Formats: sequence, C-alpha cells, structure tokens
Amino acid sequence: MRHIKLLIVILFALVSVTSCVTPQRVFYLQDMNDTIQIELENRFEAIISPYDELDIWVSCSDKELAEPFNVMTTSNGYNNVSSNGSTRRGYLVDVNGNIEFPVLGQIHVAGMTRLQLQNYIKNVLVAGDYLNQPFVNVRFNNFKIFFLSPEGGGSIQVTNERCTFLEALAMHGGIDQYTRRDKIGVLRNIDGNMVIHYMDPRSSEIFNDPFFLLQQNDFIITESIRSKYYMNEIGYWTSWFGMITSVASVVTMIAVLFK
Repeated sequence: MRHIKLLIVILFALVSVTSCVTPQRVFYLQDMNDTIQIELENRFEAIISPYDELDIWVSCSDKELAEPFNVMTTSNGYNNVSSNGSTRRGYLVDVNGNIEFPVLGQIHVAGMTRLQLQNYIKNVLVAGDYLNQPFVNVRFNNFKIFFLSPEGGGSIQVTNERCTFLEALAMHGGIDQYTRRDKIGVLRNIDGNMVIHYMDPRSSEIFNDPFFLLQQNDFIITESIRSKYYMNEIGYWTSWFGMITSVASVVTMIAVLFK
C-alpha cells in the first residue's frame, strides 16, 4: 500500500511539472509596446474563386427594367425562401470560375474582386443598352474560416469580407495555453494547390506575413504541446491507480474486520 501511494504522489508531481506553462510560451505579440507602429495593407479584397456563392443584386430607377436581372435563385437553381419570408439570391461559381447570370448568360468571375465584378456587370448592362445608370451590388454568401484542432473543429462566418489571422482567432474564442504558438498553420488553396503556412502570434512579424489577411475558406490548424499528451496519459494511469488503491483499501478493511 505504501508503494502504491508513493507512486500516486510521484504521478501527481509529474502532472504538476508538465502542466506548468510560462508566459513566454503563450502571450500574444510579446515584442510590441506603445512605441511600435506597424502599417497594415488596407486595400485587401477577397478574390472570387470556384465554389464561392455570390449574392448579386441589380437595380435602377425603373424597377421593372431591373427585375429580369434579379432572378431569385440559389446555388441549386431553385428559389430559397427563408423563415422570415425573404428570398436568398445565390450564384454558385462553378469549377471553371463561371456563373450563369440572367439575361447576360455565362460570366467568368474567378480572379475578380467583388468591386471588379460589380463594375463589370454594370458596364455590360450600360454597353448593351439594358439599363440606364444601373446599380450593382455583389456580396459573398460563404466567406467562412474553418478551424481544426486535436479537440475538434468549427467555423466562423465573416460578414465584412476582410478577416485577419488575429481576428479569426479572437472570433473563434482564442486558443488555450496548451496550443503550440509556433506552429499554427493556415491551409489555403492557391491556384488549385493546397498550401500550408505556419504563423506565430507571439511575434509582431505576423503583421508582415502574406497570410495575415485571410481568404475565404482558409483553414486554421492547431496542435497541442507534447506535455498535454503526457498529462492526459498520466491522468489516465493515475485514475487507474486511484481505483486500485480504493479496491485495495476496501479489501484490507474487510480482511481486518473478519480476521
């Protein structure tokens, strides 16, 4: 019994040691102070890619003339009425980067920004004498950032079409103290190839990183420090030793009572 109790004490001591996480391992932007100023790229715009879903709305002074360009369709080509009675307009960009737009037909949109597509459709409507002084609004319906970690996954919906690496972490609820800061990966589709790039939020160098401004459908992938796995393993065996100790104590008590 004494040996078992001593072993349990040692295991708890190991858990305490491995669970210690120093501030240097977890604090964000450790090299920044109130005298440091870092200029951000404010002209970032998301690029339309295959499988994006776009909300496109056309209007002008004569609503009847604009109506044919506002067919209420979704990515599957059918009307989709929400619970509040409104209809969602969605144009799914196909694998070749095209959408089928009412009246105008097929438009190649991949590689354009939202504003570029707005101007393109507007110019086509004016050049084709379809509408006079049209207004075109394009929005992303599926600007999401996804998260994968040893504990599970999730996603966040970005509404303003601009999301930085730090903003995504904050909206997701941050990362716990046992997540490796030096190996947070951003997985991105670049020209048909999946590329992973690692970033470290403890350094202000991330502001100059080309992956700091995220794109739609990026994945943020994290992994835990090794001590967490050790703690889980030690905790597992500690629970077993605790059960064995309890059983041994009960057996010893019964033996003493019936001796």
